[in-house]
Amino acid sequence: MGKANPTILKWARETSGLSLEEAARKLSLGGKSISGAEALQAFEAGEKSPTRRQLMNMAKQYHRPFITFFLPAPPKSASMGEDFRRLPDAKREEHEGNVNALVRDIYIRQSLVKDALIDSEEDETVEFIGMGRAMPSIDEACRAIRDYFEIDIEVYRRKPNAHDAFNYLRALVEEKGIYVLLIGDLGSHHSSISTDAFRGFALSDPIAPFVVINQNDSKPAWCFTLLHEVAHLWLGKTGISAQTHEHLVERYCNDVASHLLITLDEVRQLFSDAQRSDEAFVSALQREASSLNISASLVAYRLFRSHLIDQGRWEQTSEELRELWLNSKSIRRSENSGSSGNFYNTQRHRAGGALIGLVRRSLHDGVLTETKAGRVLGVSPGNVAEMVGL
Repeated sequence: MGKANPTILKWARETSGLSLEEAARKLSLGGKSISGAEALQAFEAGEKSPTRRQLMNMAKQYHRPFITFFLPAPPKSASMGEDFRRLPDAKREEHEGNVNALVRDIYIRQSLVKDALIDSEEDETVEFIGMGRAMPSIDEACRAIRDYFEIDIEVYRRKPNAHDAFNYLRALVEEKGIYVLLIGDLGSHHSSISTDAFRGFALSDPIAPFVVINQNDSKPAWCFTLLHEVAHLWLGKTGISAQTHEHLVERYCNDVASHLLITLDEVRQLFSDAQRSDEAFVSALQREASSLNISASLVAYRLFRSHLIDQGRWEQTSEELRELWLNSKSIRRSENSGSSGNFYNTQRHRAGGALIGLVRRSLHDGVLTETKAGRVLGVSPGNVAEMVGL
């Protein structure tokens, strides 16, 4: 196979978001006579060649196929669509390597799904994609989305918790041919991606549209993000979203998702009830929002957008709510430290019923191999049969 291309080695490291020092540490390079960074720099300068084992480790740490290192030039990067985020440079640099790797993974999964649909002659066009390109009023958008998916907000609110409410919305969306996945890392918690850098991703393909939600977010936030990304699909906009509202399209999709979940009159009433409560405002807001299976952050955003609170109070409230969520998440993690749950149930929920069903049919009909099926589901080939129930 020859020697690895030094230019590719440097490109792969840089696009994974790692400095020389960080990459050398992850690769366990260096020794008494030379530092890890110096050893890696020698590889990238073509002064020395890494061993096969070292290249295999690079492939793992850089999230690139092994064969990539032997290409004559860096491949063209797959577009992540529009970047609807507005991130500080430091935050972008911290997470961009993992985010780019995640987007590449989503595109690969979606491509395999699309091919499977075509080979199985299940490649029906999802007419919903791009129906709202003209960006009509928020009310018109809500009505169109609500009618298309037959969303009953009262049924949603009667669900016992936000997890079940999300499953209700997800089932309606997947029934229309849209795949909804929960992904928040690159295969392990060590590569976990913050919601500050990635909250959701919409891939607006007319045959195999994908919505990806950061599983690290709160469950009430999953519901909002699902509807937010669905709004992206309705606009025909492929792209990545985070917790920002400055971008015109992001603000539009935020408004659509929030109006689907709660009306302005309900926002006003909830605000009044929270203000009159004996509890601290943020705690009361959270309690009232939870009763509707929505996040208090969503309500705070609507209060701001409706001019019931100013931007300063909205930002302060959002920060306090985030601290409450992080604290409760830490407590739950400590309480559940001895139990990781059932692997297959967890992976099934992350993949979603629509994807599980397609993979099961495709395996049965010989359209997908177990290797490709594992790629689609994000598990090793040996776990595929058990995961899809074959």
